[in-house]
Amino acid sequence: MNAFDEFPQRLARLAQWSAPLAGAFDEAGFSLYAVGGSIRDAILDIEPGEDFEIDFTTNARPEDIARLMTPLCGGLWEQGRSFGTIGGVLRVNGLKAEVTTFRSEEYVDHSRKPAVQWGNSLEADLSRRDFTINALALDVVNLVAQPEGVQTFFDFFGGFADLHDRVLRTPIDAEILFRDDPLRMLRAARFAARFDLSIDPALEAAAVATAQKLTIVSEERIRAELDLLMVTERPSIGLDFIVRTGLAEHFFPELPRLQLEQDPIHHHKDVLKHTWAVVDKTSPLLTLRLAALFHDIGKPPTRAITDEGVSFRFHEVVGAKMTRKRMMDLKYSNNMIDDVSMLVELHLRFHTYKLGWSDAAVRRYVNDAGPLLAELNELTRCDCTTRNWRKAAELSRRMDELEARIAELREQEDLDNQRPALDGVEVMELLELRPGPIVGRAMTFLMEIRREEGEISKVEATHRLREWWSEQS
Repeated sequence: MNAFDEFPQRLARLAQWSAPLAGAFDEAGFSLYAVGGSIRDAILDIEPGEDFEIDFTTNARPEDIARLMTPLCGGLWEQGRSFGTIGGVLRVNGLKAEVTTFRSEEYVDHSRKPAVQWGNSLEADLSRRDFTINALALDVVNLVAQPEGVQTFFDFFGGFADLHDRVLRTPIDAEILFRDDPLRMLRAARFAARFDLSIDPALEAAAVATAQKLTIVSEERIRAELDLLMVTERPSIGLDFIVRTGLAEHFFPELPRLQLEQDPIHHHKDVLKHTWAVVDKTSPLLTLRLAALFHDIGKPPTRAITDEGVSFRFHEVVGAKMTRKRMMDLKYSNNMIDDVSMLVELHLRFHTYKLGWSDAAVRRYVNDAGPLLAELNELTRCDCTTRNWRKAAELSRRMDELEARIAELREQEDLDNQRPALDGVEVMELLELRPGPIVGRAMTFLMEIRREEGEISKVEATHRLREWWSEQS
């Protein structure tokens, strides 16, 4: 017996969680169906996480939903009311629930937000959902009441079979659904990556035909979908779909440009495939995954072919600037932009220390990486995708050596908070200076001592500063 054989018991547990809502809606004469992700995950035997919630659909209108949920929940969230959605947490069992009126939605008049129309049919509601694996419904009213001979599980479009066969399809013509809400094309990338699904050729053809429609979707919605894709187990499945369908051209054109023309004489690896490999190797942390995605986008504009081969001189610096611009366009937070750009700029720093790790080299590396040290080390390791096992082993050995040196130096000094022995106020008092650029130069001098020699006493720092000041005078 496999997980698919046992799914009815897991659906029954969903119904028990839903019982308080089901009773209220039934008593008021409305239907109530659990839909989408909770049904899909129950079939796949995916254990609910801490943020577990159940989405429901109903023939009740938003004002009725709010009226019925108010006595059952500590409070309601109604940000989605214009889309027919009311949410809340049930007092009796802590279930997060979102209930939505049967509906359809589509973009009209080049709007960047979808328009909504109410419906009265479960099948019609499910037909407008993105994929068959999400167009599944459970009649929680009748499943709780358990009347004989009443159908409680609804699968109008073959979603159960598609889950079993690991195929991503749409309930109706994919072009219609993608034109209604073009973001569904990026959702296709995410679901294919999350569940390791093959993509139906008709779905992919529809994405190619309607890719340009993505331009009417807001940057915030695109960014949110990209972020969800990036923390799946194998983002490359979805990323490759985004590139080959032409979707990337409309929000991330740097990606398809990584498919550099192969030079028949000076061979070099496919930068796009290399990028996919690096992304998949990294831990599913958003900052790290984004850095892996962006780390080589500076290669196309810096590519040069010389007698020695292909070079990408300063591509990390160029790439960091390109990363910052693209992330700004996608409306990322300033902190996220700073972190990802920094990792891109530093991702080759490790390779500049080929002659070994002096104390000063370790201090500089750790200081430059700052709080992103662990992410930088992992990105550096994962950036090695060579099939040459000797090269891979050598890089791994050198990374092990660096991390050992960092640990060793941490035991001797405060490596992660490198500061001069004197602060700015003390420098101004010693040299009888007012705030200004000379104080900055003095602090830079002391910081250089800290990096090169490690921690020194205030007495020694005072002596060295006075000597430096005498030379400056």
